[in-house]
Amino acid sequence: MAVVQAAGTDAWRSVRERAARLLGGGNSEQHQTELVRLDQTEAGVTGEGDLERQRLYWQGVWQTRWEVFLQTLRPEEREQAVTELRELVACAGASPQVPGQQVGAGGLVAGGDVSVAAEGGSVAGGVVRVEGGVHLTPPFPHRPQP
Repeated sequence: MAVVQAAGTDAWRSVRERAARLLGGGNSEQHQTELVRLDQTEAGVTGEGDLERQRLYWQGVWQTRWEVFLQTLRPEEREQAVTELRELVACAGASPQVPGQQVGAGGLVAGGDVSVAAEGGSVAGGVVRVEGGVHLTPPFPHRPQP
């Protein structure tokens, strides 16, 4: 998912290169092949048409690609690859944008449903910015649970 989510964001160049280097395994021809595949991914998820469908498609492609890659490695190689994959995921998460969507500083972007609830006089929000404070004073009305 990290590869697909990074496509079209500021993190893309770094994620693209890390993924190609890892999957290429030191083979320059394989590295180039992976760069082409990554470019196809970016074009698919940032182009026109049903972008959600494209994201789901490419997420499946990359999930399978990473699974096959990890299965081909010896245990000691796999440990190193997992470490590098974690770094790649962290790098991909460095950008707060999802392709096709914009969010300001402190904003929230979700690729699916988000549910935020407050109970018993509390305050809840996906992103909350309060200037001047929030004051909640009891008694709070009791609401029966559904």
